Amino acid sequence: QVQLVESGGGLVQPGGSLRLSCAASGITFSTNTIGWYRQAPGKQRELVAGISPYGDLSYANSVKGRFTISTDNAKNTVSLQMDNLQPEDTAVYYCRLQLPSFFVYWGQGTQVTVSS
Repeated sequence: QVQLVESGGGLVQPGGSLRLSCAASGITFSTNTIGWYRQAPGKQRELVAGISPYGDLSYANSVKGRFTISTDNAKNTVSLQMDNLQPEDTAVYYCRLQLPSFFVYWGQGTQVTVSS
């Protein structure tokens, strides 16, 4: 059974940092397409950062220079380091894994709230 479990969300003040982690069981992140998405209230889910099977990194323009996605193949985890957080970053953040067959797995999400 495949599971993706996110952790690390919480409440942080503007300008602060958080590190999200996504642990996989029943599947490995390597050789698959990985992504962090987020969904704010009343908005569509959007891609925040991704890693291709070849290791290419991509970021939404709104988070470039502030967020960093990385993987730890030994621990089978993918992380999202988020610095200089702003209120507009408030959302539920989801981990996503896409197989070469295009089948997609999602985590349950973790809430990030940026507020003073």
